[in-house]
Amino acid sequence: METTPTAKLAAQYLRLGGGRLAKIDDNHITTRKWEHESRAAEAFWNEHIAPLDEKSRDEVISHLPTINQV
Repeated sequence: METTPTAKLAAQYLRLGGGRLAKIDDNHITTRKWEHESRAAEAFWNEHIAPLDEKSRDEVISHLPTINQV
């Protein structure tokens, strides 16, 4: 099974020490920073994920661990 580009972005962000968690409620997708994240992860988010259109960004967020999984 091939990994989608948004799943690859989420995986790279997490590998870099990303600490954001997905909050998915009634089809509204957001993130929360519940844990410290590395500078590299924050820079990666700001450079590669934050500029995406809302749909693509939501897809990336959907690949992150959720606040219910912690």
